Amino acid sequence: MSRTVLIVDDETKLLHVLSVALEALGYQTLTASTGTAALKTLDVEDVDLVLTDLRMPGITGRELMRAIHERRPGLPVILMTAYATVRDAVDIIKQGASDYIGKPVEMDELESAIASALRLRDALRENQRLREELEGRYRFDNLAGSSAAFRTVITAVAEVCASKANVLITGESGTGKEMVARAIHFNSPRKESRFIAINCAAIPENLLESELFGHVKGAFTGALSNRPGRFATADGGTIFLDEIGDMPLALQAKILRTLQERTIEPVGSDRTRSVDVRVIAATNRDLLEAVRAGRFREDLYYRLSVYPIALPPLRDREDDVAELADRFVARLAAEMGKRVTGITPAARRAMASYPWPGNIRELQNCVERAVIVARGDLIDLPDLPPYLFQPTGAGATGERESRLPADLAAELEATEKRWIIEALRRAGGVQVRAAAMLGITDRGLWHRIRKLDIRVERVPKA
Repeated sequence: MSRTVLIVDDETKLLHVLSVALEALGYQTLTASTGTAALKTLDVEDVDLVLTDLRMPGITGRELMRAIHERRPGLPVILMTAYATVRDAVDIIKQGASDYIGKPVEMDELESAIASALRLRDALRENQRLREELEGRYRFDNLAGSSAAFRTVITAVAEVCASKANVLITGESGTGKEMVARAIHFNSPRKESRFIAINCAAIPENLLESELFGHVKGAFTGALSNRPGRFATADGGTIFLDEIGDMPLALQAKILRTLQERTIEPVGSDRTRSVDVRVIAATNRDLLEAVRAGRFREDLYYRLSVYPIALPPLRDREDDVAELADRFVARLAAEMGKRVTGITPAARRAMASYPWPGNIRELQNCVERAVIVARGDLIDLPDLPPYLFQPTGAGATGERESRLPADLAAELEATEKRWIIEALRRAGGVQVRAAAMLGITDRGLWHRIRKLDIRVERVPKA
């Protein structure tokens, strides 16, 4: 894509020469002979960079640069001057110029300066886009769920965001503990600083201390240089210690010291440094039981759980399954470029009756698979994984098995449809064979297929 450069100089000949030279390099150019004319051009034209003389009658190059930064923050400005000393050059850069070029202008130098300024602008734009996308993903309204169990979680997150308190998030695997941790960070005063996540169970015990606190050169075999740890990297922001219940006791003592004194000491060093880090920890274990068993320090537990948040399993959030599934469909279909717009009522009933032992993570995987295999605009029963149709569901609980259906007729219809679809799948789409498997007549099966609006696809013979 061609970039547009606005050239500003009171020398008409130089304007023409620079315009021709930059167009030969592939840039589009606009010209202005005064600062006032340049600002008027910026009001109506899409410009990627401004190249301006420093000394001009009326509005000077410095004044023009300040006006541009007020109107178009982030627009790179390169100043040209025949009078700049080293001190002037430093001052120009401090005031916000992307670069400066001496007169007479050397085209190689100018080409390099423009390319560098545009690359920096692109990087800053991409960084801002990613930041906005990341922050948008963890807004409160993206914590999907209207069930009473999850409204309690949202209330807790809203209360703790603005504070500096350490947070302990508990819940089964797949309940969205990191999502909640990120929501707390990106809705807190620390959102402009980094969010660093580390899984304490995924890193070998002999490396975890170095990973968290860093090390100095020569601290151990393989320590070839100084390396900052995750706490140092997260300074000013938030560190998320996932699976904190798996942390070795010896390292728990060092974490406790960091929380108490707000300092860290790299492995192999006798020097400490202060850090300002908010700690959010998470675990799927019962930490109080671990405390009683001597596997987790009691003092560390109370330091971490200043503000505890317990995430309910998805089986206790039946009302949220449909909303979560719809969000996953919209996002995953867009990412895959598929025209899947929703889920059929029968598929919704099947999803609602499954206990989801893997919680939100399992639901997302299920929807992702369904979006991949779906041939129509809507996800239907054949698009769902077979394990959803097992009589008790993988990992179903006795509590779920005893749940009475809210609509018996709909429940029976969904069950009948699931079994017919499964029989047709096993029979390769041959209805006679499927009817025999189900112990009904061909005509009876045909009527049920029409009534339940089931698609029948014959599997070609090999």
